[in-house]
Amino acid sequence: MAELVDALASGASVSNDVEVQVLSRAPNNEQTFSVCFLLPKHRAVSPLMKYTEMMQEEIIGVGPHPEPWPTDQKYDRVLLKEGDKRNVLDKYHYWSVNAIKADLDDSRIDLEIAIENLQRDYNMGTIVRAANAFNIKRVHIIGRKQWNKRGAMVTDLYMNIQYHDDVTAFMLAMEKAGREVIGMDIVDGAKNLSETTLPANAVLVFGAEGPGLSKEMLSKAKEVVMIEQFGSTRSVNVGVAAGITMYAWLQQHSLTR
Repeated sequence: MAELVDALASGASVSNDVEVQVLSRAPNNEQTFSVCFLLPKHRAVSPLMKYTEMMQEEIIGVGPHPEPWPTDQKYDRVLLKEGDKRNVLDKYHYWSVNAIKADLDDSRIDLEIAIENLQRDYNMGTIVRAANAFNIKRVHIIGRKQWNKRGAMVTDLYMNIQYHDDVTAFMLAMEKAGREVIGMDIVDGAKNLSETTLPANAVLVFGAEGPGLSKEMLSKAKEVVMIEQFGSTRSVNVGVAAGITMYAWLQQHSLTR
């Protein structure tokens, strides 16, 4: 095993089918996983990357639940029977999606975010995944209802997502809800995040990678805030920016209590 990993790490090519036996300890049992590499010579695939991805996929989760099964309604009988390979906290193993979402609803932080979905942006999934990690109250999507969910890693199923046709409809809804709209973008006149106290009732708005927030959103937001940067690039990835800003809100309103 060690020799194979060393060979893969050094970039050695693998032309034949290779079977690797890997022992992985789960929380309550031991299981041996078998991974096969099928790497045709004509295909440009990194063996080490393929190995890493496949092993991570195999190790996540737990196998079938030993009988007798728990009878609480929160458990999903299919998962109890077949195992739970979802990327969830240990306490949520074998729980149904609805049960997990209901449990999260009981402890959500009072922060909401919004994303302008004016173009097909692959970062939206990353933002939603970060929102799930911080267990924020609601995600608003402005514009198109279709978005690339791959980066969300299925976390969107556990979130409260609300759609708005356009900026006007969104602003109207936020006014009724008593929310202060804070735009996040690097533009002239934006305030530094380190010098800004984000409102407790904030809804943080993020734009698309590249163009950022629309002119209409910039003009209607109560204030616009930027993340200070010190390198050569003009901006950080919007998914990274969203995570930084949500955590800054947490530091100001939740983690310091």
